[in-house]
Amino acid sequence: MKRNSLIKGLFLIFAVMFTLSCNDTLDQVGFTIQPGKDRLGLGVDTLDLRARTLQTDSVYNKTKSPVLGEYADPVFGSIRSSYVGEFYFPEGAGFKENANIDSVRVIVSYTTMMGDSLEPMELSVFEVNKSLKGVTNYTHIDPAGYVNLSAPMGSQVFTGKNSTYRTVSYTSSNYSTVTYNVYDIIVKLPNALGESFLTEYRKPGHGKMVNADTFREFFKGLYFATTFGKSTIINVETTSLYVHYHYLDEKGSSTNQDTIRTDAMRLNITPEVSQFNYIENDNNQLLGENELYTYVKSPAGVNTEITFPFSEVHDKIKSQALNLANFTVYAVPDANENPMVKISPPDYLLLINKDSLNGFFEQRKLIDNVTSFISSKFDATTYSYKFSNISTMINHYNQEYDGAAFDLVYYLIPVQATYTSTQQSYYSQATNVLTGLHNQMWPTAAKLDKRKGNLKLELIFSNF
Repeated sequence: MKRNSLIKGLFLIFAVMFTLSCNDTLDQVGFTIQPGKDRLGLGVDTLDLRARTLQTDSVYNKTKSPVLGEYADPVFGSIRSSYVGEFYFPEGAGFKENANIDSVRVIVSYTTMMGDSLEPMELSVFEVNKSLKGVTNYTHIDPAGYVNLSAPMGSQVFTGKNSTYRTVSYTSSNYSTVTYNVYDIIVKLPNALGESFLTEYRKPGHGKMVNADTFREFFKGLYFATTFGKSTIINVETTSLYVHYHYLDEKGSSTNQDTIRTDAMRLNITPEVSQFNYIENDNNQLLGENELYTYVKSPAGVNTEITFPFSEVHDKIKSQALNLANFTVYAVPDANENPMVKISPPDYLLLINKDSLNGFFEQRKLIDNVTSFISSKFDATTYSYKFSNISTMINHYNQEYDGAAFDLVYYLIPVQATYTSTQQSYYSQATNVLTGLHNQMWPTAAKLDKRKGNLKLELIFSNF
């Protein structure tokens, strides 16, 4: 018994000595063989940023889903959007023999709206009298130069959710059935428009009603604007023009009798033809001097300009390795706003060097994580946009300026970001890849916090 106790005691002493020696070794791991002058050093710094609100004179708005309506927000001001578009004429379209015009109508269809959906609005439709060929897709193009605004072809009063609607169902990617309502605003137009189409079609070779190009020379398009009400904005899915007619189908019945039949020629505004939004905004309350906040607002072209004063940490940038630069922008919620009708913050913000903005959207560019970055999706819990590590931007310009001190000016712009899910193999996890960036045309707005200590860049350096 004594011998067993002795063995156990010796074993315990050995275990304790081994543990202590291991702790001593672990505490100094890597440094017992590394000279003191080569030991890794870490440094943390915080850079306060400067910001101001600015407005561009126009926004590039190549879009297939124009915005229509008017809405006045007590915090962010008013937005009024109208649109003009040509109609695509597919080859082979036309009328049957012996056609007689019955009616003409245009239908504006939508699924998304904002504002007070029960307040009345009026939609008016005008004929375009000047060719849109060569017109650029910018929001400052005034339709008054292309339309006689004193002579609408037709008007219709509507409310956001009391318009005519139809229910549509489709099967999603996970094989579940999704059902939603499509709302239609139907505006009756003069039969004379349909008669002019029929007269042109009856010319030799169908006149100019042959293809999309010649048809646009004959019929230049329509302009859509709300002329009453300031409560609702809709996101238009499709715009369709119907020319309804009847015709005699000689001996066309099952008993070989002459029959009167009805039909319609349908034309749509499509991506193949010109379409652009005209945006009017009241942004005066956002653009004044403000020591506490800046703003972003779409589709108003209201952006926030950020100045990164890297010259203040020039010595560190020049002499040390920058490993991490965390950048988060915080928005400020307004407790007094009605969440049912308020303008919501944009989902994404683009951070882009002001010298790289020209042509960015026109050329359908994507971010390069040097001159441009995309935020993570707006976090409604923290009310923030995170850009994570933007050290690649700083390191790039440090090399470009060859060690000289520099400051950088970037813009924060509301954008619509399109992500596509990709999967390398059946066994790998799917990832979302950014495949498209566009100016945000749906109304969004946010008040951004620029108070000292809240708008900052957190930097982590290392040296050897």
